[in-house]
Amino acid sequence: MLVIPAIDLMEGKCVRLLRGRAETKVVYSDDPVAVARKWESLGAEFLHLVDLDGAITGKISNLPHVEEIARSVSIPAEFGGGVRNMKQISEILAKGVERVVLGTKACQRDFLSRAVSRFSDRVAVGIDAREGIVAVEGWTRLTVMRAVDLARHVEKLGVETIIFTDISADGTLEGPNFAGIEELAKAVKVDIIASGGIGCLEDIRRLKTYEKNGVIGVILGKALYEGRIDLSEAIKAGKGE
Repeated sequence: MLVIPAIDLMEGKCVRLLRGRAETKVVYSDDPVAVARKWESLGAEFLHLVDLDGAITGKISNLPHVEEIARSVSIPAEFGGGVRNMKQISEILAKGVERVVLGTKACQRDFLSRAVSRFSDRVAVGIDAREGIVAVEGWTRLTVMRAVDLARHVEKLGVETIIFTDISADGTLEGPNFAGIEELAKAVKVDIIASGGIGCLEDIRRLKTYEKNGVIGVILGKALYEGRIDLSEAIKAGKGE
């Protein structure tokens, strides 16, 4: 199971939020490129980059920093947050990003269908949920759609990877929503990357038992920045070592 460090960007800084609330922002570094290099040096094989400003406003704000990160490390990265049209997907991929993550726009069937048709597996879907219900626009608006139903929907459109985040767990370090992750993984046959709430190595070991159901990765954020989890040890746990 792949262990993926997250780099969340606000105003060019590397930050973490609690349950996605902007007022809880904690800045961990004003040099996200240095952070990316650090995670790479500790063995990371993939990075998860998020433009939190873009997710909230719908306008990508941190692309220059994303481009610099992509240029400064040799490992691939995915990027999401504020992506709203095809031109932006093309531009982001041209900056050296391996994969673009669609969240809000993934709820629009026609757009997602066209994106998958054009970009194939270089488009993933981020499903962010609160109590099983999908939230969009930087987690500020709840839809009426269940996360499981959206997962089944995007699978039919050809999406190969889903990043699933439980908002209530995100940033808490209290453990992920194991039940929600397992339910989603069993509902579809696409690759699932779990995110939100991971606070210790045991959480990673438990998620690894879901690998047989398609959970191929886990995203780590606050636990890394707070020193609760050592990335090298997390990678070993993800490999079952």
